[in-house]
Amino acid sequence: MQAQRSVGIVQRKYFTFAQDAPMPLDSGETLGPITLAYETYGQLNEDRSNAILILHALSGDSHAAGYYTPNDAKPGWWDDCIGPGKAFDTNKYFVICSNVIGGCQGSTGPGSINPKTGKPYGLNFPVITIADMVRAQRHLIDHLGIDTLLAVAGGSMGGMQVLQWMVSYPERVRAALPLATTARHSPMLIAFSEVGRQAIYADPNWHNGDYYDKTPPNTGLALARMIGHITYLSEESMHQKFGRRLQGRERYGYEFETEFAVESYLKYNGNRFTERFDANSYLYITKAMDYFDLSNGHQRLADAFVNSAHITTLVVSFTSDWLYPAYHSKEIVSALTAVGADVTYCNLQSTWGHDAFLLEVDTMTHLIADFLDRVVRENGIRLPKPVVEAQAVSK
Repeated sequence: MQAQRSVGIVQRKYFTFAQDAPMPLDSGETLGPITLAYETYGQLNEDRSNAILILHALSGDSHAAGYYTPNDAKPGWWDDCIGPGKAFDTNKYFVICSNVIGGCQGSTGPGSINPKTGKPYGLNFPVITIADMVRAQRHLIDHLGIDTLLAVAGGSMGGMQVLQWMVSYPERVRAALPLATTARHSPMLIAFSEVGRQAIYADPNWHNGDYYDKTPPNTGLALARMIGHITYLSEESMHQKFGRRLQGRERYGYEFETEFAVESYLKYNGNRFTERFDANSYLYITKAMDYFDLSNGHQRLADAFVNSAHITTLVVSFTSDWLYPAYHSKEIVSALTAVGADVTYCNLQSTWGHDAFLLEVDTMTHLIADFLDRVVRENGIRLPKPVVEAQAVSK
């Protein structure tokens, strides 16, 4: 374990709500009880004003930083940016990250037990939206006794949740950091999502989602992940990482086997993904991303942000991101500018593609740290040595 500037050993926590009154969903259905898996790092200040909510992407979870045991090979998925002296400095801030509903890492999802049947929900789990995910997170924030979040931050699907927080609960947010994201999925993005879902449907082990006591549809899920992973890279990063190198051989075999290094990389990552992710969760979460459209019900995107003008916002895109190209971020910036919001936009040079928000650590650290320092200063937030233990407050 690399302890330097790490939050150290962390523990996954659980919050269950909606036992008596199910939570309403955008679909018109309800869900309850609901459990959210979450982690916290750092400590709350005296008036609970230094809390930052981190929102994860499609394949992420609540384990954003630190290690579960001293022997863990890898830390949380955004450990490079969360910890003492890092972008989200846990010497200053109380950082929260929860697994979304519909997920498969401790939060209620299609693999959870349906209390009405005593069996996993499968496809009986209700369809969820990004707004439903945020609605559940708001219950967690209430449980932690936090009235107003200093900031909400996340990339990709996490950025969608950031934008939804700004629209759904503007009075609960001081600052927002939507990174490498969009206000609505384009037809191309929906197309990629659907190809991944079709790969799962085509797996003979899918059994229409009822596979929890059988062999899971890992072949289809691995293929879906391989398709998705291609969109996270860029052509230049693929050239740099793989080129046309062969894997484990000196010459072409003229056969239908894994020969190129890039083939081996995709196959390895696809298979590893099946060890920690549920195929039905993949279906539900990608569908939630496809449904996401903040302009829905409005004449223009700016109308969705009419109550969010007071939120200080940092929008970041990356030059090589072809999954969410810069025009998606520029549309968000234009909408926020139209309502008079204080918004800063950075289109960062990078060869890493969509994954740049995870990999451009030095640039992101300086950018985010400076932005948060400004928000703290302008809001008069006092950040002394933390004196209040991070704990839930019953409400």
